[in-house]
Amino acid sequence: MIQIIKITLLEGMFAENAWDCTIEIPIDHSLAELHQAVQNAVGFDNDHMFEFCIANSYRSRNCQKYQCDDDAIFQITVGRILEQSKGKKLYYMFDYGDSWLFQLTRSRKKQFNADPEVFYPRVISENGSKPIQYPDWEE
Repeated sequence: MIQIIKITLLEGMFAENAWDCTIEIPIDHSLAELHQAVQNAVGFDNDHMFEFCIANSYRSRNCQKYQCDDDAIFQITVGRILEQSKGKKLYYMFDYGDSWLFQLTRSRKKQFNADPEVFYPRVISENGSKPIQYPDWEE
């Protein structure tokens, strides 16, 4: 089954413009695969640590975290984390230095069967300007 997820940029070191996109991703994909889908959608290099967090606020003391060096990243599926996040918010933090924070939101549209002609995950819509991970600094 395929789930539609909206990825919204909340903040980041060089986040100058609003940006979001919507992806389709199989619910049996792992959090590691969801991480890679976000990286591909935003166009970042996969060169820093990351984590997923379920809470009312990313900075909540009650944040349930799944960090990149935790084996759970490869075991927990997209479907499972979306179920766990019901009534709360799901956040994705990338690069603790530049603090790229995204909110992942499940679409209200029902899950659907995968189209065998389509490669998932895929971006189906995008709004705003993608953030630049490493801007060129003029001297």
